[in-house]
Amino acid sequence: MSQAPLHRQFPPDFVWGVATSSFQIEGAAFEDGKGESIWDRFCKQPGAIADASNGEVACDHFHRLEQDLDLIASLGVNAYRFSIAWPRVQALGHGEFNPKGLDFYERLVDGLKKRGIQAWATLNHWDLPQGLQDRGGWNDRDTVHRFVDYARHVQARLGDRLAGITTHNEPWVVATLGHDKGIFAPGIKSRKVAAQVSHHLLLSHGLGVQALRADGAKAQLGIVLNLSSTVPATAMPADIAAAKLADSHSRRWYADPLFKGHYPDDALADLGADAPVVQPGDMANIAVPMDYLGINFYTRSVISASGEDWNAKGRGLAVSDMDWEVYPQGLTDLLVQMHHDYAKLPPMFVTENGGAFPDKIANNGRVQDDDRIGYLKGHIAAVASAMQQGVNMGGYMVWSLLDNFEWASGYAKRFGIVHVDYHTQARTPKASADWYRQLLEDWRG
Repeated sequence: MSQAPLHRQFPPDFVWGVATSSFQIEGAAFEDGKGESIWDRFCKQPGAIADASNGEVACDHFHRLEQDLDLIASLGVNAYRFSIAWPRVQALGHGEFNPKGLDFYERLVDGLKKRGIQAWATLNHWDLPQGLQDRGGWNDRDTVHRFVDYARHVQARLGDRLAGITTHNEPWVVATLGHDKGIFAPGIKSRKVAAQVSHHLLLSHGLGVQALRADGAKAQLGIVLNLSSTVPATAMPADIAAAKLADSHSRRWYADPLFKGHYPDDALADLGADAPVVQPGDMANIAVPMDYLGINFYTRSVISASGEDWNAKGRGLAVSDMDWEVYPQGLTDLLVQMHHDYAKLPPMFVTENGGAFPDKIANNGRVQDDDRIGYLKGHIAAVASAMQQGVNMGGYMVWSLLDNFEWASGYAKRFGIVHVDYHTQARTPKASADWYRQLLEDWRG
C-alpha cells in the first residue's frame, strides 16, 4: 500500500460526506401533514424496539435544521447524504401530495447549497407510508408504480439542486429483516414474501431511474446496497459452499440483476417455490444503467455450514458496540471483488461506513472516541487501497453525522461523530469529528 499520507491518496474531486436518514433523526412524526410510516407503527409493537423507544422526537432535526446545517458545514465535508420521508411528502403513499412536506426538504437542500455542500437525497430509507402497507406494501406490485410517482414528484420540486438521487437504501434489509426475519418493520416473517419484496424494490429502482431520466434528471441516479465480503469460516468444502450460497442470497441477489440482468441460479434453486414472480420485461427494466452504486459497509460476513454464528468477540477480535468485527480489509476485498465481477459497474461510493462504540463522556463534556477514529481511519485507508488496485471510487460518507435512533436497537447504540444528549438535544462533536475535519483540511491542502 502507498506510504503517502492518507489525505494524499484521494483526488481533488473526491466526494467526502456524512450521512443520516429521515426516521432516525427528524422527529416531528406527525407535523405539517406527515402520515404514519411502517416504522411509526412497528415501534408500537411490544418488544420490537430494545428500549421501547420510537422516532417521534429522535434528534429533533426537523426543528433544528439550521443548527444541524451549520454543524455539517463545520466539518468541512462537501456532501451530505440524507433521506426524504415518503409519508412526509405523501401521507398515505397514494393520492394527494403534501406541499408542506417538501417545504422542509427544500429548506434543507437550499441550506446545503448556501453552504457549498452537495445534496445527496435517498427516496426510500425504509419509512414506507403505512397507507401503502395497508394495501400490501412492497409485496404488492402497485407499490412499484406509487414509488415512481413519488420519485417524479420529488424530482420536479428539488431535482435541479440535487447532486445525487438514491432510489432505495439497502433493499436487502427491507426484504430480509423486514419480511423474512421480521425483526424490522413491517415485521413480516415469510421467505416467499421477502423474495417478492426484493424483486419489487429492484423493479421500482429501474422504473424510477427511467422515469427520472425521461423527466430530465440533472442529478446522478443510483441505488445503495449494504454489502459484505463473505468468506467461509474454514477451508472445509461445506463451509466454502455455504459462503458461496450466502453471497448469492445477499450481495449477488441484488448486484446480479442490476449489472447482469438476472438473479443468481443457485439462489433461485435454493428458494424453489419461494422464488419471486417475475413478469416479462422486468429484468431488463431492473438492469437499466445507473450513474453510481452506493455501498454501505460495516463488517465482513464469515459463514459456516453449520449455521453457527461466527463469534468475533469470542475469538478476541476487535468488535464494535454492535458486536460486529472491525475488519477494514473486508472493505478493500469487497470493492475489488465488485470491480472484478461486474463489467458494467458505474463509479462506486461508500455511502455509509462507521461504528457504534461505547462512548464515554468526560467531565469536560468531551467524547474521546479513539476506537471510532481507528475504525474510520482503517476503512478510509481500505478505500484508498482499492483505488490503487484500479477500482473507480467517487466518494466516502461517514455514518453517521449524529447519534440517532438505531432502529430495533433504539437509542442505546451510538454511531454519530457528534454526540446527542437526548434529554436536551445538545450536539457535541466527538474527537472523531475533529479527526475527520482535520483529514479534510489536509486533503484540501
